[in-house]
Amino acid sequence: MKLYNAVLPTAVAVLLGSLLAGCQKTANTANSAGNDIQAATSLADLGQRLYFDVNLSKNRTQSCATCHDPSSGFVDPKRTPDSLGDDGSSHGGRNAPTASYAAFSPAFHQTEDGSYKGGQFHDGRASTLADQAMGPPLNPAEMGMPSKEAIIERLRENAYYQQSFAKLFDDAILKDPERAYQALGDSIQAFEKTEFFSPFDSKYDRYLRGEYKMTAEEELGRTLFFSQQFTNCNQCHQLSQTPMYKQETFSDYSYHNIGVPMNPALDRDIDLGLSANASIDDPTRDGKFKVPTLRNVAVTGPYMHNGVFEDLRTVVLFYDHYNSRNPARAINPETGNPWNTAEVERNLSEEILKDAPALDDRRVDALVAFMKTLTDQRYEAQ
Repeated sequence: MKLYNAVLPTAVAVLLGSLLAGCQKTANTANSAGNDIQAATSLADLGQRLYFDVNLSKNRTQSCATCHDPSSGFVDPKRTPDSLGDDGSSHGGRNAPTASYAAFSPAFHQTEDGSYKGGQFHDGRASTLADQAMGPPLNPAEMGMPSKEAIIERLRENAYYQQSFAKLFDDAILKDPERAYQALGDSIQAFEKTEFFSPFDSKYDRYLRGEYKMTAEEELGRTLFFSQQFTNCNQCHQLSQTPMYKQETFSDYSYHNIGVPMNPALDRDIDLGLSANASIDDPTRDGKFKVPTLRNVAVTGPYMHNGVFEDLRTVVLFYDHYNSRNPARAINPETGNPWNTAEVERNLSEEILKDAPALDDRRVDALVAFMKTLTDQRYEAQ
């Protein structure tokens, strides 16, 4: 079964359940099938099985899909500010970002003007999707495996993996943990590059193809979003300056500190964002996080790197409070109290935050309505 080629409006739970059941078979069951097992025919095929395999976590309870669930917009379906680890008690300390459209983030790099772009995770510490895929299995707060060797031993106990790795790589690869672990990452990367993660079939995409007519509110939101006069949303949330770009991911993958307050629900110290990336030794990067894609943003809350906001409209109001003189904008609608101070008060991207016209409620609602048109078709009923 090639899940990533399937059409998934309502059957996603059934299909995922079937696949997950296959991945949760014990080693003895897998080995008993012997030569009857059909090996993967492509890296994406193999990556699909690995993505859903809970046996790659210490207690065999957690897979990539646990925190990046395809039925929940590729985020944690529990909708908590951060995710629980395989040990049942550890917390990651950050909100799990969506894996949808993650393949479009370029490799982590420094631009000519000295700024940083791309990479995976909120701080870009993994340059590519393969690098990202190899992180969680070895993270004590996530899947908790003690070593690459232990992970490859889990692969060796499964006949499907034995045959698939031998077919796609060579007979000796599972005897070399370093090489095999890189192959694991490359395979998951291949799966994450399939249309299953990036279908481009939202109302917005159908609008571009002439298959959907925006409502008046959605069209106002679209006009505001791409405007150079009425908002500055697209200053960070636009990949291509080509009008009506058909693979627009609504992020330029740059890094900014927008003054997000701490989330008291998280038990962690101040999050320095980009400066937490081990390759960065520069305090002027403190508090900066990668601009996320807005694809599926309406169904992937809570929001911000720490999950501090529950509602998408709150996020728009948070941006607007920097510019509005409306007394109501000084209040966080989710708490009924004034907005808390920034978690990191230095290095704020003030040229972005304070260089936009204030929005009235009608325009706030229109922007939210437009962002809802970026929801992939399979999630439109959510």
